[in-house]
Amino acid sequence: MDQTEFRLRYSLHPLSPPLATPHGAGLRKAAVLVALADIEGELQLVLTRRPLHLRAHPGQISFPGGKVEAGDADDTATALREAEEEIGLHPANVEVLGQLPAHKTITGFEITPVVGLVRDAFEPRLDPGEVAEYFTLPLSFVIDPMNRHKRQFLRNGRYYTVVFIPFGTKFIWGATAAIIDILCRQLGVPTYQPQGRRQTNRFK
Repeated sequence: MDQTEFRLRYSLHPLSPPLATPHGAGLRKAAVLVALADIEGELQLVLTRRPLHLRAHPGQISFPGGKVEAGDADDTATALREAEEEIGLHPANVEVLGQLPAHKTITGFEITPVVGLVRDAFEPRLDPGEVAEYFTLPLSFVIDPMNRHKRQFLRNGRYYTVVFIPFGTKFIWGATAAIIDILCRQLGVPTYQPQGRRQTNRFK
C-alpha cells in the first residue's frame, strides 16, 4: 500500500465499532503519533520500545506519545511534541491526516491516536530516558489478518479484549496493538483472527 492508496482508504472507509474498553470518569488523557514512513517504497509504522526503568509499562512496545500537558493546544500538539522529544521527529516533517477514536485502557488512560505520514527520511534521535529502541513495522504485515490476534482476558472479575501482534522477536500487545487494529479497520482491511477461548489474565 503506497501513500496515495493509504490516504484514499483512510479517508473513505467507515470505522467499525471500537473494541469494548473500560468506562468511567477520571481517565488520564494521552496522545500518540501513529506515524508511517515510506521506506524503499513501503509504508512502515514507527514504533519504540520503552526502557525497563520506567514505572509505567516498562519494556513494552509503543507509539511515540505521552500525557497531555497544559501547554498543548490539542491532542495533535501532544503527539507531535512527544514524537519530537522521544525520537527527534520534527513536527514540520509530519503530514497529519487526522485522528482515530480514542482508546481507553485498563490502566486508566484515554489515548488519542494521531495519524500522520513522515514527509522526508530522518535520523532518529532517541531520548534514553523514554526510549530504549526504535524500529519500524511494515504496514503490509499488520494489514494481513493472519498477523493480528484477539483474546479475552479476565481482570478483576471482568473480561477485556486484548489484541496482540507477534513480529519476529517482538511482541506487540495492549494499547499499541489495539490502535494498530483500529487503523487497519479504518483502512477497510479484514479484521483480526477469530477469538479463541477466554483466558485468565495474570498480569497486573
